[in-house]
Amino acid sequence: MARFYADALGLAVSARTDTHITLAAGDGTALLDLRTGTGLKAAGQATPGLFHTAFLLPERRDLADWVRHARRTSLAIEGASDHLVSEAIYLSDPEGNGIEIYVDRPRSSWKSDGTGVAMATLPLDGASLLAEPVTAGPWRFPDAGRIGHVHLKVGDLAAAEAFYRAELGLYVMARYPGAVFLGWGGYHHHIALNVWASKGAPARTADLAGLAEIALTADGTAPWAMTGRPDRTDPAGNRLVLSQASASIS
Repeated sequence: MARFYADALGLAVSARTDTHITLAAGDGTALLDLRTGTGLKAAGQATPGLFHTAFLLPERRDLADWVRHARRTSLAIEGASDHLVSEAIYLSDPEGNGIEIYVDRPRSSWKSDGTGVAMATLPLDGASLLAEPVTAGPWRFPDAGRIGHVHLKVGDLAAAEAFYRAELGLYVMARYPGAVFLGWGGYHHHIALNVWASKGAPARTADLAGLAEIALTADGTAPWAMTGRPDRTDPAGNRLVLSQASASIS
């Protein structure tokens, strides 16, 4: 798994033990912690948990460079979309965990649909993307790259939405049939929830492979109260670890 994320996304190993491997952006910021365990069961498509982890690149030319890298290395791409606010490519890791790698369009170009940020799922203009200038050298994950959002599968969309609004102070930024997108600070979404395959499913349990937890770090303006409750679990069984730092949410 670590080799896949290093080869496919260009992440660098920043820490390693017998049971953990941490992968980081080019500037050393930890983005992904891989953990091994015994007795874990595979989670099915209908099981709540991770839909995808979305890796946000700083510039459009970074996404173009990554697409060229994916073509050179014959990565299996599963989809490509223009979401109006962003351009995104989709794939999966060897254990079936979803990955999005994307770039945002300038916020000045985002539009309102009357209730939130206008988003859609349209075909990606690959020719326009690949017209971006080529960066010399092999692909590596950019220094300023981050995890831009995490998309989750849940069993009860209304209950999950209520949790993230009440417990974390997120705002609903957009809605799709069977999905809701929530964020802070006017961003199109930091957390997405859907019931496309998992509607009515019971909460995930700790003996399942896949998502162990989501770590959210915010500055002093964090919308959650930290006292006594740094760890929380949403109604679908997705665990959150919350902390404060001097940096903005990433």
